[in-house]
Amino acid sequence: MKPDSTEPNILVQSSAVDLGEMFPEYAKTNIRQVAGKYFGHLSAASVHVTREGITYRCTVNMQMGALKMMTGEAKDKDVYTAFRAALQKTAKQLRRSKRELREDKAERVDKDMLLREGMAPSRRERSEESTIPVANDEGDYRAAAE
Repeated sequence: MKPDSTEPNILVQSSAVDLGEMFPEYAKTNIRQVAGKYFGHLSAASVHVTREGITYRCTVNMQMGALKMMTGEAKDKDVYTAFRAALQKTAKQLRRSKRELREDKAERVDKDMLLREGMAPSRRERSEESTIPVANDEGDYRAAAE
């Protein structure tokens, strides 16, 4: 299988742990999914797994476009669980940076004014509300509250 030239470089590695054939494909698929969800243009990504006693430490690094490198790290007894937790931490950073970029834009004042005018009752509706007789029946609590 030849690497595609448009495919971003996703490196899955470990110095002391045998990852098998399934884990690298699983990691690449999930990284592509997260990248497509938040920005779509993955520059580079890497996953590194190490063994610490009975637990695995998984580190996920992702760089999207011109943004800084996002890093997530997690430990678990299962390598797949550690990877998912680390990827969730990285995804959270991507989500927050996307929200920051989106909220950095200026607000449209004309749109905000139209929304407020549509929400407020017109003068005619307000005058009709004040002429509605209020019932003083003790059993009708809703009418008394108005």
